[in-house]
Amino acid sequence: MSFWGHIGELRGHLIRSIIAIIAAAVLIGYNINWIMDVVFFGPTRNDFPTFRIVNQISRQIMGEDSITLPKEFPVRVQKLYQQFNVMMAVSLFGGMVLAFPYMVWELWRFISPALHPKERRSSVFMINFVWILFLAGILVGYYMILPFAINFGVIFKISDIIVPLYDLSDYTTLFLQVVLGMGVIFLFPVIVYFLTNIGVLTPVFMKTYRRHAIILIMVVAAIITPADVLSMMMAALPLLLLYEFSIIMSGYTYRRLQKKDPLPAVTTPPEG
Repeated sequence: MSFWGHIGELRGHLIRSIIAIIAAAVLIGYNINWIMDVVFFGPTRNDFPTFRIVNQISRQIMGEDSITLPKEFPVRVQKLYQQFNVMMAVSLFGGMVLAFPYMVWELWRFISPALHPKERRSSVFMINFVWILFLAGILVGYYMILPFAINFGVIFKISDIIVPLYDLSDYTTLFLQVVLGMGVIFLFPVIVYFLTNIGVLTPVFMKTYRRHAIILIMVVAAIITPADVLSMMMAALPLLLLYEFSIIMSGYTYRRLQKKDPLPAVTTPPEG
Protein backbone atom coordinates (compact mmCIF):
# COMPACT_ATOMS: atom_id res chain seq x y z
CA MET A 1 0.00 0.00 0.00
CA SER A 2 1.23 3.50 -0.84
CA PHE A 3 1.87 6.21 1.74
CA TRP A 4 -1.43 7.94 0.96
CA GLY A 5 -3.14 4.56 1.10
CA HIS A 6 -1.88 4.14 4.66
CA ILE A 7 -3.06 7.66 5.50
CA GLY A 8 -6.52 6.87 4.14
CA GLU A 9 -6.64 3.64 6.13
CA LEU A 10 -5.53 5.46 9.30
CA ARG A 11 -8.18 8.13 8.75
CA GLY A 12 -10.90 5.48 8.82
CA HIS A 13 -9.65 4.12 12.15
CA LEU A 14 -9.41 7.63 13.60
CA ILE A 15 -12.94 8.51 12.48
CA ARG A 16 -14.35 5.37 14.09
CA SER A 17 -12.43 6.12 17.28
CA ILE A 18 -13.78 9.67 17.38
CA ILE A 19 -17.31 8.37 16.84
CA ALA A 20 -16.82 5.97 19.76
CA ILE A 21 -15.63 8.84 21.99
CA ILE A 22 -18.61 10.99 21.00
CA ALA A 23 -21.06 8.14 21.61
CA ALA A 24 -19.55 7.46 25.07
CA ALA A 25 -19.53 11.20 25.85
CA VAL A 26 -23.23 11.47 24.90
CA LEU A 27 -23.99 8.52 27.18
CA ILE A 28 -22.22 10.23 30.07
CA GLY A 29 -23.86 13.58 29.29
CA TYR A 30 -27.28 11.94 29.28
CA ASN A 31 -26.59 10.57 32.80
CA ILE A 32 -24.63 13.62 33.98
CA ASN A 33 -26.67 14.13 37.17
CA TRP A 34 -25.93 10.60 38.41
CA ILE A 35 -22.30 10.82 37.24
CA MET A 36 -21.74 14.07 39.14
CA ASP A 37 -23.55 13.06 42.33
CA VAL A 38 -22.27 9.49 42.65
CA VAL A 39 -18.95 9.33 40.79
CA PHE A 40 -17.59 12.85 40.51
CA PHE A 41 -18.36 14.00 44.07
CA GLY A 42 -18.15 10.50 45.57
CA PRO A 43 -14.68 11.05 47.13
CA THR A 44 -16.06 14.06 49.08
CA ARG A 45 -18.35 11.91 51.27
CA ASN A 46 -17.60 9.79 54.33
CA ASP A 47 -19.31 6.73 52.82
CA PHE A 48 -16.79 6.56 49.97
CA PRO A 49 -15.32 3.00 49.86
CA THR A 50 -11.75 4.16 50.51
CA PHE A 51 -12.76 6.09 53.64
CA ARG A 52 -14.88 3.20 54.92
CA ILE A 53 -11.98 0.76 54.57
CA VAL A 54 -9.50 3.14 56.23
CA ASN A 55 -11.90 3.88 59.09
CA GLN A 56 -12.67 0.21 59.59
CA ILE A 57 -8.96 -0.55 59.96
CA SER A 58 -8.54 2.53 62.17
CA ARG A 59 -11.37 1.43 64.50
CA GLN A 60 -9.73 -1.96 64.96
CA ILE A 61 -6.35 -0.41 65.79
CA MET A 62 -7.18 2.88 67.56
CA GLY A 63 -10.86 2.43 68.38
CA GLU A 64 -12.00 5.48 66.39
CA ASP A 65 -12.30 6.79 62.83
CA SER A 66 -9.18 8.44 61.44
CA ILE A 67 -10.95 10.20 58.55
CA THR A 68 -14.10 12.24 59.05
CA LEU A 69 -15.12 14.68 56.35
CA PRO A 70 -17.70 17.44 56.89
CA LYS A 71 -21.27 16.43 56.08
CA GLU A 72 -21.42 19.14 53.42
CA PHE A 73 -18.99 19.91 50.62
CA PRO A 74 -20.07 23.41 49.52
CA VAL A 75 -19.27 24.02 45.86
CA ARG A 76 -19.77 27.36 44.14
CA VAL A 77 -19.81 28.57 40.56
CA GLN A 78 -18.54 32.03 39.63
CA LYS A 79 -19.32 32.12 35.92
CA LEU A 80 -22.58 31.80 34.04
CA TYR A 81 -21.52 28.85 31.87
CA GLN A 82 -19.19 27.20 34.40
CA GLN A 83 -21.52 24.25 35.03
CA PHE A 84 -21.99 23.72 31.30
CA ASN A 85 -18.23 23.80 30.71
CA VAL A 86 -17.66 21.28 33.49
CA MET A 87 -20.36 19.02 32.07
CA MET A 88 -18.67 19.13 28.66
CA ALA A 89 -15.24 18.42 30.18
CA VAL A 90 -16.50 15.52 32.28
CA SER A 91 -18.44 14.06 29.33
CA LEU A 92 -15.48 14.38 26.95
CA PHE A 93 -12.84 12.93 29.25
CA GLY A 94 -15.24 10.28 30.52
CA GLY A 95 -16.03 9.36 26.93
CA MET A 96 -12.31 8.97 26.21
CA VAL A 97 -11.93 6.65 29.21
CA LEU A 98 -14.91 4.50 28.22
CA ALA A 99 -13.86 4.37 24.56
CA PHE A 100 -10.17 3.77 25.28
CA PRO A 101 -10.30 -0.06 24.86
CA TYR A 102 -12.02 0.40 21.50
CA MET A 103 -9.47 3.05 20.45
CA VAL A 104 -6.63 0.64 21.27
CA TRP A 105 -8.37 -2.08 19.28
CA GLU A 106 -8.67 0.24 16.27
CA LEU A 107 -4.96 0.99 16.57
CA TRP A 108 -4.20 -2.73 16.58
CA ARG A 109 -6.39 -3.24 13.51
CA PHE A 110 -4.30 -0.62 11.69
CA ILE A 111 -0.97 -2.14 12.73
CA SER A 112 -1.77 -5.87 12.60
CA PRO A 113 -1.69 -6.31 8.77
CA ALA A 114 2.03 -5.42 8.83
CA LEU A 115 2.82 -8.09 11.43
CA HIS A 116 3.80 -11.70 10.93
CA PRO A 117 1.30 -14.30 12.22
CA LYS A 118 3.43 -15.01 15.30
CA GLU A 119 3.86 -11.30 16.00
CA ARG A 120 0.15 -10.77 15.52
CA ARG A 121 -0.67 -13.40 18.14
CA SER A 122 1.76 -11.92 20.65
CA SER A 123 0.55 -8.38 19.94
CA VAL A 124 -2.98 -9.31 21.04
CA PHE A 125 -1.68 -9.69 24.59
CA MET A 126 0.10 -6.33 24.44
CA ILE A 127 -2.95 -4.51 23.05
CA ASN A 128 -5.13 -5.83 25.87
CA PHE A 129 -2.36 -5.01 28.33
CA VAL A 130 -2.46 -1.34 27.22
CA TRP A 131 -6.09 -0.67 28.07
CA ILE A 132 -5.94 -2.79 31.22
CA LEU A 133 -2.99 -0.73 32.49
CA PHE A 134 -4.76 2.53 31.61
CA LEU A 135 -7.96 1.57 33.44
CA ALA A 136 -5.90 0.28 36.38
CA GLY A 137 -4.23 3.69 36.62
CA ILE A 138 -7.66 5.39 36.50
CA LEU A 139 -8.90 3.22 39.38
CA VAL A 140 -5.74 3.79 41.44
CA GLY A 141 -6.05 7.55 40.97
CA TYR A 142 -9.75 7.56 41.81
CA TYR A 143 -9.76 5.21 44.81
CA MET A 144 -6.25 5.50 46.22
CA ILE A 145 -4.98 9.05 45.61
CA LEU A 146 -7.90 11.43 45.03
CA PRO A 147 -9.70 10.72 48.35
CA PHE A 148 -6.61 11.51 50.42
CA ALA A 149 -5.90 14.64 48.37
CA ILE A 150 -9.46 15.84 49.01
CA ASN A 151 -9.24 14.91 52.70
CA PHE A 152 -6.08 16.97 53.14
CA GLY A 153 -7.60 19.96 51.35
CA VAL A 154 -10.71 19.82 53.52
CA ILE A 155 -9.10 19.37 56.94
CA PHE A 156 -6.19 21.80 56.42
CA LYS A 157 -6.91 25.12 58.12
CA ILE A 158 -4.92 28.24 58.78
CA SER A 159 -7.74 30.04 60.63
CA ASP A 160 -11.18 29.20 62.03
CA ILE A 161 -12.45 32.49 60.62
CA ILE A 162 -12.16 31.20 57.05
CA VAL A 163 -15.35 29.58 55.76
CA PRO A 164 -14.63 26.90 53.10
CA LEU A 165 -16.39 27.36 49.77
CA TYR A 166 -14.88 25.29 46.97
CA ASP A 167 -14.77 26.30 43.33
CA LEU A 168 -16.26 23.83 40.83
CA SER A 169 -13.54 24.37 38.23
CA ASP A 170 -10.75 23.86 40.79
CA TYR A 171 -12.28 20.58 41.92
CA THR A 172 -12.71 19.47 38.29
CA THR A 173 -9.05 20.26 37.56
CA LEU A 174 -7.94 18.28 40.61
CA PHE A 175 -10.14 15.33 39.64
CA LEU A 176 -8.93 15.13 36.05
CA GLN A 177 -5.32 15.84 36.98
CA VAL A 178 -5.11 12.99 39.46
CA VAL A 179 -7.32 10.38 37.77
CA LEU A 180 -6.27 10.86 34.15
CA GLY A 181 -2.68 11.58 35.17
CA MET A 182 -2.41 8.17 36.84
CA GLY A 183 -4.07 6.51 33.85
CA VAL A 184 -1.44 7.92 31.48
CA ILE A 185 1.49 7.21 33.79
CA PHE A 186 0.42 3.57 34.16
CA LEU A 187 1.22 3.13 30.46
CA PHE A 188 4.94 3.35 31.34
CA PRO A 189 5.53 -0.45 31.07
CA VAL A 190 4.20 -0.31 27.49
CA ILE A 191 6.77 2.36 26.62
CA VAL A 192 9.49 0.26 28.26
CA TYR A 193 8.39 -2.77 26.23
CA PHE A 194 8.69 -0.93 22.90
CA LEU A 195 11.98 0.78 23.79
CA THR A 196 13.44 -2.58 24.78
CA ASN A 197 12.20 -4.13 21.55
CA ILE A 198 14.03 -1.56 19.43
CA GLY A 199 17.21 -1.84 21.52
CA VAL A 200 17.07 1.61 23.15
CA LEU A 201 16.44 0.36 26.69
CA THR A 202 17.82 -2.61 28.63
CA PRO A 203 17.05 -4.03 32.09
CA VAL A 204 20.66 -3.37 33.09
CA PHE A 205 20.21 0.33 32.36
CA MET A 206 16.96 0.49 34.35
CA LYS A 207 18.53 -1.25 37.36
CA THR A 208 21.63 0.93 37.26
CA TYR A 209 19.64 4.17 37.24
CA ARG A 210 16.98 3.00 39.71
CA ARG A 211 17.91 5.72 42.22
CA HIS A 212 17.58 8.40 39.57
CA ALA A 213 14.21 6.93 38.58
CA ILE A 214 13.00 7.13 42.18
CA ILE A 215 13.76 10.86 42.27
CA LEU A 216 11.96 11.34 38.95
CA ILE A 217 8.97 9.35 40.24
CA MET A 218 8.73 11.60 43.30
CA VAL A 219 8.76 14.65 41.03
CA VAL A 220 6.02 13.19 38.83
CA ALA A 221 3.97 12.28 41.92
CA ALA A 222 4.30 15.85 43.16
CA ILE A 223 3.10 17.19 39.78
CA ILE A 224 -0.05 15.08 39.48
CA THR A 225 -1.09 15.54 43.13
CA PRO A 226 -1.59 18.56 45.38
CA ALA A 227 1.16 19.81 47.63
CA ASP A 228 0.51 17.52 50.62
CA VAL A 229 3.04 14.80 51.38
CA LEU A 230 0.47 12.03 51.98
CA SER A 231 -1.06 12.33 48.51
CA MET A 232 2.38 12.45 46.93
CA MET A 233 3.46 9.30 48.75
CA MET A 234 0.22 7.53 47.85
CA ALA A 235 0.91 8.35 44.19
CA ALA A 236 4.61 7.45 44.36
CA LEU A 237 4.05 3.98 45.85
CA PRO A 238 2.23 2.43 42.85
CA LEU A 239 4.65 4.20 40.50
CA LEU A 240 7.62 2.61 42.25
CA LEU A 241 5.96 -0.80 41.96
CA LEU A 242 5.24 -0.04 38.33
CA TYR A 243 8.92 0.75 37.72
CA GLU A 244 9.98 -2.56 39.26
CA PHE A 245 7.42 -4.36 37.12
CA SER A 246 8.79 -2.53 34.07
CA ILE A 247 12.27 -3.85 34.87
CA ILE A 248 10.88 -7.40 34.91
CA MET A 249 9.10 -6.80 31.59
CA SER A 250 12.22 -5.29 30.05
CA GLY A 251 14.27 -8.29 31.22
CA TYR A 252 11.80 -10.76 29.74
CA THR A 253 11.67 -8.88 26.43
CA TYR A 254 15.47 -8.51 26.30
CA ARG A 255 16.03 -12.25 26.89
CA ARG A 256 13.49 -13.09 24.19
CA LEU A 257 15.30 -10.82 21.74
CA GLN A 258 18.64 -12.36 22.68
CA LYS A 259 17.36 -15.83 21.82
CA LYS A 260 15.90 -14.61 18.56
CA ASP A 261 18.79 -12.39 17.46
CA PRO A 262 21.68 -12.03 19.95
CA LEU A 263 22.44 -8.37 20.68
CA PRO A 264 25.88 -6.95 21.44
CA ALA A 265 26.95 -7.26 25.04
CA VAL A 266 25.75 -4.37 27.16
CA THR A 267 28.24 -2.66 29.39
CA THR A 268 26.91 -1.50 32.72
CA PRO A 269 27.04 2.33 32.79
CA PRO A 270 29.08 3.90 35.58
CA GLU A 271 27.06 5.03 38.55
CA GLY A 272 26.69 8.76 38.62
